[in-house]
Amino acid sequence: MPSVLRNGTYRRLFTAQVVALVGTGLATVALSLLAHDLAGDAAPAVLGTALAIKMIAYVTVAPLVTAVVDRVPRRTLMVATDLTRAGVAVALPLVSQVWHVYVLVFLLQAASAAFTPSFQATIPLVLPDEHDYTRALSMSRLAYDLESLCSPVLAAALLTVVPYDRLFAGTTAGFLASAALVTATALPGPAPAGRSGGVYAKAAFGTRLFRATPRLRALLALDLAVAAAGAVVFVDTVAAVRDHLDRTAGAVSVALGAYGAGSVLAALALPRLLRRSTDRAVMLWAASALPLVLAAVAVLTATAPGPWSWPALLAAWAAIGAACSAVLTPGGRVIRRSTAEADLPAAFAARFSLSHGCWLLTYPLAGWLAPWAGLPLTAAVLGAVALAATAAAAVIWPVRDPYRLEHVHPDLPPGHPHLADARAAGSGWLHGHHYVIDQHHHRWPGRDGRRRKTPGRSRAGKLRSPR
Repeated sequence: MPSVLRNGTYRRLFTAQVVALVGTGLATVALSLLAHDLAGDAAPAVLGTALAIKMIAYVTVAPLVTAVVDRVPRRTLMVATDLTRAGVAVALPLVSQVWHVYVLVFLLQAASAAFTPSFQATIPLVLPDEHDYTRALSMSRLAYDLESLCSPVLAAALLTVVPYDRLFAGTTAGFLASAALVTATALPGPAPAGRSGGVYAKAAFGTRLFRATPRLRALLALDLAVAAAGAVVFVDTVAAVRDHLDRTAGAVSVALGAYGAGSVLAALALPRLLRRSTDRAVMLWAASALPLVLAAVAVLTATAPGPWSWPALLAAWAAIGAACSAVLTPGGRVIRRSTAEADLPAAFAARFSLSHGCWLLTYPLAGWLAPWAGLPLTAAVLGAVALAATAAAAVIWPVRDPYRLEHVHPDLPPGHPHLADARAAGSGWLHGHHYVIDQHHHRWPGRDGRRRKTPGRSRAGKLRSPR
């Protein structure tokens, strides 16, 4: 996996991602302490509202970025968002009212919602080789997981020598370092002009792309399965550990660390696994494990605690982390193979927005059900959501899913450049190629007689479905 770091452009971008993540981790801890200072016993409500604002910013801002991304150089956009985040981090220690926190959190997360899809859309252009790109996806997953494990430890160490508001200085430094690294990096030039139309049309295209492409609809269903299981971990761990198992506050961190450890191990194993199996197989098998583990969690939390309960909870959290990582990490490969280069920013922004929309549904469900109905029913309900989402993905994503599809264009005139290799058919012009939704292809080929699938070939020259 470190072999991709020999690419200087990717190395600087990855380093920028890591230092920005560390800064974000420090801000998370500092924001919790700031909320306690401002609101006292109402701090959980303040933080809950701030998290909701974060998700709203992610869901609403990311698609809008696609309306201007083809007009602004990638480097300019990414540096501008880093500088915006640094400015917000500078302002946070100065606030005196809770509503100030809400406004600044929205600005911070709106900038992140612009930066992250732009970053994700740049990596496949920097690393065109599929194996290198897969390693980069795994490294990105590792960066997120290690940040969640290490940032609280780093924050705790810093708090022994500085007051909490100084942690925001670390956040500012992280974003400024990220901006400096991006500034020093020569990024690929802009893709060929994307789609025409107004701001709304460009912002809506990513969502239409997901709706029209079967494997992308399946990807969204799998994101919902991950959000269902992840919400149990991130929202209900404290209740499971402190109330049901009656363990110390430090045990909450250990349980969350088990989730992170499972995710790290899966990310390390995925590059080799994806060379031997398809994205569909890996992601569906991993997602299928989530409802089973949540069913086990329901039984665990419905049973009186015993000496086996704590190890069982750690094992369950590690299994959820591994399964979630195995679903999330290959998602970039699926988007890359389902999207024209000019539309990558729109596709990644749509995935960013829609996947966080899933979390916006499951976070409140996990939070409201647990105190009202108890942990066993909460785990069972979210397990049912994960099961339904996984089953839907398995149905939506065809087992045979070739990228080259033979189809008919009934609407393009003779001599059109796109029809260079086409031949006349009864209702138009017939040809086949790597099929994606774009300006010439508005619907996925179906079984209506106008569009027909052409299978790929196996290693021995036999027919097969590509990955």
